[in-house]
Amino acid sequence: MKILHTADWHLGHRLHEQSQNEEQQLFLNWLSAHILTEKYDVLLISGDVFDTGMPSSQSLNMYYNFLIGLNNSCCKYIVITGGNHDSPGTLNAPKELLSVLDIKVVGKATDPIKKEVFKLTIKNEEVIVGAVPYLRDQDVRKAIAGEDFLDINDRYKKALIQHYTEIATYSLTLKENKEIPIIAMGHLFAIGGSISDSEKDISVGNLGHIGADDFSDEFDYVALGHLHKPQRVGGKAHIRYSGSPVMLSFSETNYDKKIVKLQIEETKITEINEITVPKFRNILKLKGSVVSCINQLKNVTRGEYNLAPWIEIILDENATVLDISEIKKSAEELLLKILKITLSKQEKMVGLEVLLENVKNIKTLKPLDVFTQKCQEQGKDLSEHKDILEAFNEALQIAQEQHS
Repeated sequence: MKILHTADWHLGHRLHEQSQNEEQQLFLNWLSAHILTEKYDVLLISGDVFDTGMPSSQSLNMYYNFLIGLNNSCCKYIVITGGNHDSPGTLNAPKELLSVLDIKVVGKATDPIKKEVFKLTIKNEEVIVGAVPYLRDQDVRKAIAGEDFLDINDRYKKALIQHYTEIATYSLTLKENKEIPIIAMGHLFAIGGSISDSEKDISVGNLGHIGADDFSDEFDYVALGHLHKPQRVGGKAHIRYSGSPVMLSFSETNYDKKIVKLQIEETKITEINEITVPKFRNILKLKGSVVSCINQLKNVTRGEYNLAPWIEIILDENATVLDISEIKKSAEELLLKILKITLSKQEKMVGLEVLLENVKNIKTLKPLDVFTQKCQEQGKDLSEHKDILEAFNEALQIAQEQHS
């Protein structure tokens, strides 16, 4: 049996207000062809299918066309879980219809928990999948009046671990004394994970940081989503983030995007290998002087898929308006698109009001950026006032959960 683990598609994502629909559609086309060519039996998608809780009709069409395209193919089962960016209602709405096509969808935590566990049978082989979605605080923990942030975090973490323990326990009952691999899915932040700019809000002060040792030993593989860099957790080869298949920020330009292949033979997972996803659009960082960056632009290629490259320029010297105009003019002549120009060293702290005046679009700022900047302006050192940061992150998480 061959299984493919992927996550964090973020369909509908925009990079500095530029639509990424083109490269996302190219990814889905490539993924479909790869599944059919390599004859995968099962596809796992570990959350954040969409970038927002209210995806556009174009994003929905991409999603459903992909699923329909694999119907009656070698891929007998698709298991999809919700992420923190996904609306549980949007994912779950067609789940009964999709189940007829052997597409299992778990948009949010279920009651009873056994509804998150599936035994998949292909010919004479079996695998048990614990399809755990992103676990929102209110899904797994009952509120207690007067709790402080540390109490909430501790009880939420225990609730997460208990959820996975119950998944493992119920999965064991499905084995019926047979040797069947158990795979758990998840969408969470695991301690020690490496993050990028597109996800930096999740690493500080948020709830539910658990480690590799918190997952049950009964799991033969843990297919994680949430972090966009492909990586192992705690150095364990069987607990992995597949990462996002398309670059979602300029901080993701220094590593390849991956999906993960699992091979099951004679009831054992015998192979766990990363497969490199093609680079559908060149997204680059160029550093140096104004003259150096202009010269580097001349060497940028459109790549195999012929999409216009997107570029961040990081200047190591102060630049005038004329310098910036010259860089942009050179890029336009080469049919390149510069999305961001910054200085490698800022001589002084820029206040929030000035930052808002100069930023190209306020949507490039994240809530944590604005909060941190405002605290700095008011002389609050968050490293000395962690309670303020924790309170902000708790409020932010509640707002994000209500929005989704």
